[in-house]
Amino acid sequence: MASFKTLDDLSVAGKRVLVRADLNVPMRDGKVSDATRIARLAPTLTELADKGARVIVLSHFGRPKGKPDAAFSLQPLVPALSAALGGRKVSFAPDCIGPAAKALVDSLENGDIAVLENTRFYAGEEANSPEMARELASLGDIYVNDAFSAAHRAHASTEGVARLLPSAAGRLMQQELQALEKALTAPTRPVMAVVGGAKVSTKLDLLGNLVARVDKLAIGGGMANTFLYAQGVEVGKSLCERDLANTARDILKKAKAANCTILLQTDAVIAETLAAGVETTVVGIDAVPSDRMILDIGPATQLVWESAMAECHTLVWNGPVGAFETAPFDQGTTALAQAAARLTQSGKLLSVAGGGDTVAALAHAGVEEKFSYVSSAGGAFLEWLEGKTLPGVAALQR
Repeated sequence: MASFKTLDDLSVAGKRVLVRADLNVPMRDGKVSDATRIARLAPTLTELADKGARVIVLSHFGRPKGKPDAAFSLQPLVPALSAALGGRKVSFAPDCIGPAAKALVDSLENGDIAVLENTRFYAGEEANSPEMARELASLGDIYVNDAFSAAHRAHASTEGVARLLPSAAGRLMQQELQALEKALTAPTRPVMAVVGGAKVSTKLDLLGNLVARVDKLAIGGGMANTFLYAQGVEVGKSLCERDLANTARDILKKAKAANCTILLQTDAVIAETLAAGVETTVVGIDAVPSDRMILDIGPATQLVWESAMAECHTLVWNGPVGAFETAPFDQGTTALAQAAARLTQSGKLLSVAGGGDTVAALAHAGVEEKFSYVSSAGGAFLEWLEGKTLPGVAALQR
C-alpha cells in the first residue's frame, strides 16, 4: 500500500497543483455546520502554498445531476475554507473547466489558493469521461488527491486526472492509508473488529472479508439479532432479518474455518419499544420475551468484549452496538468506546474507526480524539473494509 507518492516526493514551487479535496460538508442556512473535513484538508493546502505552489482545489458538492445548480455551488464554502487556513485569501472561479476556470488559474501567483466550482456540474465527472479529465488536467502541472472519502468513486477528478499528471497523495489521504495499512493490511496481532449497525444485509461483504482477516469479531446492533436467531435464540420483537439466517450461518462457518472467534452478546438490554425513557430490563440472551426487543448489549457482554479488546493489539470499529441515538440504549456503545480509548491512550491498542454512525457514536462517548485514527470517510472506509479496490487510491499507486 505504501507504493504511492506523497507531498515529500514533489517539487511544487511555481507549479500549478490541482488538489482533489472533499468539500462535501453539511450546510445549514447557507453556512457550513460541520467543518471537520475542511479542517482536515487545511494542512495539505497550507503546506503546498507555503512551498510556493499555485493551489487549485477541485471538489464535488451534493448531487446536482450533471448540470449547474446554484443550490450546489461551492462558493458559500469559501469563507469556511479561508477560516480553516488561518484567514488566507481564497479565490473562486464560477466554473471548474473552460474560460472562467482558466482565467482564474492564469491569474494565480505562487502561494495563492483558489477553489473551482463543483465538478459535478458536468455529467463527464461521474462518467469519468476522458474529455473532462483532460480539461481538468490542462489546468495543472501536478495532481494531489486528498479526498480518501471520494476514493471509492472512479470519477474524472478522482481517477481520470491521476492518469494524466504526476500524482501524489495529500497529507490526509496519506494519513488515512497509513492508518488503514496498520489496521488490516499489516496489523500487529491479535486483531479485533467491532461491527454494529441495523442490518446484516448492508454488511455482508464487510463481515465476509473481516472473518478472514481478524482474530476476534464482535457483532452488535440490530444485525446481531439475525446471528442469534440463526443459532436458535428467540429474539422477540427485535429487528431481525430472519430470511438471512442461512447467510449468517455461512459467515459463522467461514469464521470457524479461518480461526476467527465470533463474539455475540450473552445478555441484553430490552424494552417494549424504542423510545427515550422507556422501562428497560437486562436479561440473559436466552430469556427475551416475545413482546420485547433487544436494544443494547448487556453489562456482562460489555465486560467480556472489553477483556477481549484488552488481549488485542489492534482494533477496527464500524457501527454502534446498540440503538445509541436513544438513551439509555447508548450505554453499551459508550462504555465499549471508552474502554477502547483507555487502551489506546495507554499505548496498548492501535484503534481505527470509521463510518458515519461510528463517528457520531464516538463523539457522543467523548472519545473521538482518543482513538489512533477516526476516518471521516463513510463509503470509502466501508469499501476498504470489504476488501475492495478503491479507484482513486489505485490511480495513485501506478
